[in-house]
Amino acid sequence: MAGLLWDQGKYDEAELLQREALEAKRRTLGDEHPDTLTSINNLGGLLQEQGKHAEAEPLYREALEGSRRKLGDEHPDTLISINNLGLLLYIQGKHAEAEPLLRESLEGNRRKLGDEHPSTLTSIHGLGGLLWKQGKYAEAEPLVRESLEGCRRKLGDEHPSTLASIHNLGILLRDQGKLDEAEPLLRESLEVRRRKLGDARPETLTSAFNLGILFLHQGKLDEAEKFARELIGERPETDIWRVRGKKLLDDIAKDRKKKGDKSP
Repeated sequence: MAGLLWDQGKYDEAELLQREALEAKRRTLGDEHPDTLTSINNLGGLLQEQGKHAEAEPLYREALEGSRRKLGDEHPDTLISINNLGLLLYIQGKHAEAEPLLRESLEGNRRKLGDEHPSTLTSIHGLGGLLWKQGKYAEAEPLVRESLEGCRRKLGDEHPSTLASIHNLGILLRDQGKLDEAEPLLRESLEVRRRKLGDARPETLTSAFNLGILFLHQGKLDEAEKFARELIGERPETDIWRVRGKKLLDDIAKDRKKKGDKSP
């Protein structure tokens, strides 16, 4: 029931049920029973989903410590706990602490599950993202490429995880100045998200925004402007997508002024 409420976005109700389930398992099974550790992880995940990172972290740490002691370092549940804590620390900007965990998770998943198991692909994606954030592009790019190739083969071209990998590789290439390589990926990400999710979903708007930035970098200012105006639309002044669209439009205007282009 808690999982269903979570899927429906009813986080307060789901959290109450998850807490009750965890307390019952602590009482009846003990703190380090595998079922209790799973409940600890699940509650941590629900709190993370709500942005309650400070509450999620001690739960993830407890789940990991218990799993290491009771199950061993390379048990699948332990590897999930390692990855969960690593990703949470990454999200919080604690990169130095996150990196060894994400590396351990990836190495363990490769050995135990193989290179293309969904858990391995998640670990590849997470470590690649962390290295990218740290500016370690040479290490990050092959991981992001591997994640995409594995997702295409195992999940198909239009699975949400594949689309996220397509989009991320496009941005990573763009950030390195590999604009011609980035363009087909960012176009693919946007086209499929429009078709599968619609124009108004955050994932679609993110793809539109990043493709607009790419066109700005390429000097394709008319195409960049089209995306900027789409983001602005009729949204309220404080809407984040309107703010981003206006910033993109301002950058386009500055670029035109530099080039002596009088287009609106």
